[in-house]
Amino acid sequence: MEPAERLQAARARVPRVDPYGFERPADFDYAAYEEFFSTYLVILTKRAIKWSRLLKGGGAVRRSATVKRYVRKGIPLEHRARVWMAVSGAQAQMDQNPGYYHRLLQGEGSSCLEEAIRTDLNRTFPDNVRFRKTAEPCLQKTLYNVLLAYGMHNQGVGYCQGMNFIAGYLILITKNEEESFWLLDALVGRILPDYYSPAMLGLKTDQEVLAELVRLKMPAVAALMEGHGVLWTLVVSRWFICLFVDILPVETVLRIWDCLFNEGSKILFRVALTLIKQHQTFILEATSVPDICDRFKQITRGSFVTECHTFMQKIFSEPGSLSMTTITRLRESRRAALLAQG
Repeated sequence: MEPAERLQAARARVPRVDPYGFERPADFDYAAYEEFFSTYLVILTKRAIKWSRLLKGGGAVRRSATVKRYVRKGIPLEHRARVWMAVSGAQAQMDQNPGYYHRLLQGEGSSCLEEAIRTDLNRTFPDNVRFRKTAEPCLQKTLYNVLLAYGMHNQGVGYCQGMNFIAGYLILITKNEEESFWLLDALVGRILPDYYSPAMLGLKTDQEVLAELVRLKMPAVAALMEGHGVLWTLVVSRWFICLFVDILPVETVLRIWDCLFNEGSKILFRVALTLIKQHQTFILEATSVPDICDRFKQITRGSFVTECHTFMQKIFSEPGSLSMTTITRLRESRRAALLAQG
């Protein structure tokens, strides 16, 4: 079969809208995706059988070496919400606070908060059919509720751009407002402290930590960045603030989030380091600031990131040793330096 015929045939078989409601982009490689997905489907089927055995009986999912191994190999979509809720502690919080979410929505609102959220609603996933005003039901209302409740719950954060994308993904996976709220609380309140506070100190700190890790593991890339005076925030801030949403393919983001909920924010460094290390030669060919920025965009596309199962194996091997002790030590020193700068 000629390449053009193969592409036509793949286009006919692969739906234009993915299982989560996102329209495929105009330059989507249907043939490559079909080839990948036929292999991945076999893996998904095997994992689904193993997860069904593990979750049989409907008992609580508890963190363990087995669960960690299973999570790293991917949680099937039908079990994802339940496992995320369990391993992140969101389920425990929801059980301990019955009715709390609904009370937040019924309480006295803040016009400033409401306006900030409304402004971003139409900008959230314009390429997702479920978030369009014409959709029935339209998920914009659900998104508004989750973000408003969270802003009332955590008034130190309120609402910050980027949270709309994260809450949107949570809604698509859980199909449940209250669960999405508690998972957002797990991320913003515990897993990613200070990422979304007004000063964004946690976010700035982690970008500096990544810069330090690149200096240690890929000194040539660090030298290129320093030589051109490129601040890391210029190329990686959206990776961190959006947790790779709208950066990497949906299925890959969900596989990263599986581990993020179970193992914490260290996973974000593993992903970032793997992307940079895998494309180190390509990045080092950059000759100017715009060229560097463009190459950092390009490394988040293509088969390496689409083939999520292989990609996830790589993030646990490519960056080498990365202990939480190292991350904590680097966070403490970089945070102190940022505070000293004022």
